[in-house]
Amino acid sequence: MQTAFEIIAEPNRRAILSLLGSSQRSVGEIERQLRMSQPTVSKHLRVLRDAGFVESTVDAQRRLYRLKPEPLRDVDAWLAPFRRLWSTHIDALERHLDRLDRSTSATKKKTTGRRAPKPRRDSGEKK
Repeated sequence: MQTAFEIIAEPNRRAILSLLGSSQRSVGEIERQLRMSQPTVSKHLRVLRDAGFVESTVDAQRRLYRLKPEPLRDVDAWLAPFRRLWSTHIDALERHLDRLDRSTSATKKKTTGRRAPKPRRDSGEKK
């Protein structure tokens, strides 16, 4: 059995999971949205279903797939320490950008209202 990380390592599966994150979809909708062939979509959906990432229901003659978030909790738990690290760096970047913005605003206020000096004419230039 593959781990959650092995399942989501495949780019097509990640694309399918992202698409299903917004709403349930049929195989045909997934094909069209991701521009994949039906056999490719079906193969990846089977892997995702067997691993518990998606579930399907039958609606008339089509099968609808929807995301099951439970397996992603393992991934989320593993990412938690990294998220704290990223948050610290993102907060520092935000403070830095705020300082830059304040200094740029202060510079603009000092120069606002001044007229630009007229260009000097050469003595040989005609009026």
